[in-house]
Amino acid sequence: MTDDGTTTAAATGTLGYEQARDELIEVVRRLEAGGTTLEESLALWERGEELAKMCRHWLEGARARLDAALARPEEASGAGDGTD
Repeated sequence: MTDDGTTTAAATGTLGYEQARDELIEVVRRLEAGGTTLEESLALWERGEELAKMCRHWLEGARARLDAALARPEEASGAGDGTD
């Protein structure tokens, strides 16, 4: 949770996967380290949930693209080449 524009970018949904993942790692690190107030911990937890959702969204999109790419050769080979 920095003031370098990362939080603002995340709020608008423009974080890339790597950015969201890296920020999530930092949030988890801070939560595990302790030393924050209850209010700060809750804010970190909520931010972590948002970041995890963003990462899931990116990974689901990547999986869909991969599945589509893997399905293409099967479709092409299933069409036949007319030599049978």
